[in-house]
Amino acid sequence: MRKISYWRYSAVKRKTLFAALTCALLIFSMLGCGTTNHLQSVQLSTSNTAEVPMGTLDLKGVGGTLQLYAWGNYSSGTQKLLNNVNVTFQISITPGSAAWTGTLGDPNATPAQTVQLTPNGLLTAVTPFACTWINEAVPPATAPAWAIDGTYSVTATYKGLTSPAAFVVVASEAGITDTTNPTGACGP
Repeated sequence: MRKISYWRYSAVKRKTLFAALTCALLIFSMLGCGTTNHLQSVQLSTSNTAEVPMGTLDLKGVGGTLQLYAWGNYSSGTQKLLNNVNVTFQISITPGSAAWTGTLGDPNATPAQTVQLTPNGLLTAVTPFACTWINEAVPPATAPAWAIDGTYSVTATYKGLTSPAAFVVVASEAGITDTTNPTGACGP
């Protein structure tokens, strides 16, 4: 009877075990191929339950508020509410608007003027109040024809990505009462 060396038997077993572990590692690493899920863009929304496409936002009333939420869009196609954690919100007067002529206050002044933006994305109409809508109707019209006369731009930045701007108009002050605006409304 031929005697098999213990060391030889052990070496074969080690090689088989090493090959099996290498194959298992290769299979597990391949399972993750192509499934990376990285942040592609940041969007602003007025909803914390779904990313809602943004239009021009209207901040209405004395002390009126509007909450903004930041959403992350990932390469897998998923959208995730960022819970405004580690999100930086910025506000500015939109270049080229009537705001540059002094119609709107500086939201970055201390204290803020016309609109205040908190670190968690809450916009609030503050003094001095303003109406950034203008009535372009001319008599004999008896109803206003509204146009925007100035806006604020709000963006959110998260992990180096900045959202497209959301534009905010303010209606915290009464409009001009005349025959084309008999109720003195500010905006639609």
